[in-house]
Amino acid sequence: MKRQEDHHYWVYIIASSSGTLYIGVTSNIDLRVAQHKSGRFDGFSKKYECNRLLYLEKYSVVQTAITREKQLKGWRRERKIALIERENPGWLDLAADWGKPMALPEWALRKD
Repeated sequence: MKRQEDHHYWVYIIASSSGTLYIGVTSNIDLRVAQHKSGRFDGFSKKYECNRLLYLEKYSVVQTAITREKQLKGWRRERKIALIERENPGWLDLAADWGKPMALPEWALRKD
């Protein structure tokens, strides 16, 4: 059984290539991002092809995460963009390499 302090909740902003923003909350960020990227998460984000993770925050209390999600959803687009650009000015997909095998440098593969 997981202890409460081991459980995390994530508030995230995911976007389409055209800049449509989606804000969500989840207890399993890896699974949720995979769902967005594969188009398995029905609704707004699937319709607008929101699949690039741009921003996330971690919380240990679910109600705090839900409150923050609602707060962000209430913001004007300009304020959301300012938040993203403060932390991720290049709008890079923070999950671009999630789930991919890590390429080790040649020196790490050498045997003594």
